[in-house]
Amino acid sequence: MPDSADRDLDLVLFGATGFTGGLTADYLAEHAPSGLRWALAGRSEEKLKAVRSRLAADHPALADLELVVADASDEDALAGVAARTRVVVTTVGPYQQFGEPLVSACAAAGTDYVDLTGEPEFVDRMYVAHHETARASGARIVHACGFDSIPHDLGAYFTVQQLGATGPVTMRGVVRSNATFSGGTFHSAMGAFSRARQMREAMVARRKVEPRPEGRSSKAVAGKPHRDSVLGYWLVPLPTIDPFVVARSGAALPAYGPTFRYSHYAGTKTLRYAAGGMVGAGAVGLAAQVPPLRSFLLGRVKQGDGPGESRRAKSWFTVDFVAEGDGRTIHTRVSGGDPGYTETAKMLAESALCLLLDDNPDVAGSVTTAQAMGDNLMARLVAAGITFEVAG
Repeated sequence: MPDSADRDLDLVLFGATGFTGGLTADYLAEHAPSGLRWALAGRSEEKLKAVRSRLAADHPALADLELVVADASDEDALAGVAARTRVVVTTVGPYQQFGEPLVSACAAAGTDYVDLTGEPEFVDRMYVAHHETARASGARIVHACGFDSIPHDLGAYFTVQQLGATGPVTMRGVVRSNATFSGGTFHSAMGAFSRARQMREAMVARRKVEPRPEGRSSKAVAGKPHRDSVLGYWLVPLPTIDPFVVARSGAALPAYGPTFRYSHYAGTKTLRYAAGGMVGAGAVGLAAQVPPLRSFLLGRVKQGDGPGESRRAKSWFTVDFVAEGDGRTIHTRVSGGDPGYTETAKMLAESALCLLLDDNPDVAGSVTTAQAMGDNLMARLVAAGITFEVAG
């Protein structure tokens, strides 16, 4: 990382005036170490001042927290910010629409970058465009540092450690939650559903340039709806970015074995809920393909909105993993509170602090959380209240 003497800031948080960005700012205000040189960044100075005042009400030392006014499309301003700081955290999405200039600036400046995107097309395009630049500068570009995809990526990493197989490993992850989503998440999801062709093109472009591990194989495998004999849930394949992130960690890290296969599902207790979930997801996917319907739905849900504190306090998530290898089967679980907001803000902030402060593996370029931070980030999250356990 850039030495602290070379930069006048340690961390810059973009998007603090949004819903999840505000929660991330709250978490940093409460948990960042004393002396951390950090700043809030966004396009509205007035809104940034309001966030700072809110933080300072409980943390008076933050009354002079630096504010950086910069638009997500202003390449010169973003380059200046990246040159000043060691780590950039951004919650400004949809990332396919707003994200690339900041990734480009960080890759060029050798500045670490973390976001909470769940958009596969964006991640693949950023790899093709900026991975080599980031490798040369030493920047670590770490996407998907929220509920997409830390519980899945680090959960799979934890599971292969517990299994300890030397031969092929087959694993499935099963997500369950009672949480609601924010406007920003809905807009990102609708954008991804509407760009299925472009998403495939970006994936193909990445495969052409991304090296494969020698003598090893790691893949995400699309599963089929079925009842899980170990967990007792009905499983529905979940078309998110998470299995691709897990497979990339499997390709990067030898601990996943010579052959690693991962499938990703949502789990329900009854067949009726499983069928309803498939119908609902299919309907939203189809609506996203029709511009008038897509515009109508997007107009009904505003970006920046999200569930209130009382609703988040009642929310929870679990991700169960079942792995098989060397004739053994292991069941592990990652669990926590409200996944999309409270825990996502925690995961994002701890990812940034981990990159900034911990003795991590020597990697650069576009990397996963398991590859870039692994045990260090898992230890941070456990200390922050997220559970990793062998479940059975």
